[in-house]
Amino acid sequence: MNVWLQENSWDEVEVLKEKSGGVIVIPVGSTEQHGSHLPLGTDTMVAMMLAEDAAKKTGIPVAPPLWFGWSPHHMVLPGTITLRPEVLIEVLYDVIESLSKHGFQKFVVINGHRIVNIPWMQISAERAQRVLGVKVVLFDPAYMSKEIVPQLGYGPVGHSEEIETSHMLYKHPHLVHLEKAQDNPVQKHELYSVDPAYPGDTLCYVPSTIKDMHKSVDAAGGTTGIPSKSSKEKGQIYHDHVVDNLVKVIERLKI
Repeated sequence: MNVWLQENSWDEVEVLKEKSGGVIVIPVGSTEQHGSHLPLGTDTMVAMMLAEDAAKKTGIPVAPPLWFGWSPHHMVLPGTITLRPEVLIEVLYDVIESLSKHGFQKFVVINGHRIVNIPWMQISAERAQRVLGVKVVLFDPAYMSKEIVPQLGYGPVGHSEEIETSHMLYKHPHLVHLEKAQDNPVQKHELYSVDPAYPGDTLCYVPSTIKDMHKSVDAAGGTTGIPSKSSKEKGQIYHDHVVDNLVKVIERLKI
């Protein structure tokens, strides 16, 4: 079964909709710098590969990915594209509205861009539920992997760190240039921690600034974390764990 909506004809989509019980997945990510060793599309690719593997296991379709997110702090390096939150709210809402008119009523929006994307996604999802009468679930890999991350020996969530790098080594090794990776360990902050895998998580979020990112660029080419600890094997364990959790969410919606 080809799960990607854009690779099916309209009548094939009709069949997919009936088989899925009206459930569909929407991958959302970003196009932004991920150090010298990972591609700009890493966040979107993360959402896509989770969506695809879970969809194949559950028989549901996957909508075309949204390749853009809110990334103003990453504009310090070439290739980054950032959209205003108000634009992103409207884009996601319009995608959901369009699909709802064709009979899809339950949406799983996979966020590959971590906490930065969550605020505008929440606003869009709330409006879609209130206005369109649909069900929208936001699935964030960072929160759905908190059991496995410490077991793999990963450090705190950073940017293009060992979590993202291992994941990409497993699914897209040809796009990873580990020889270019630079370590830049995440610094501990007394108040600021948004890593659900660690007991010190405070849910206290301080948005990164251009000044902050310049420091990251100077230190390690835009990386925060320890990508040298990455491995394909760990990436597979991580991926399978998150996919299993995503499958559980989808199966609950299909009831």
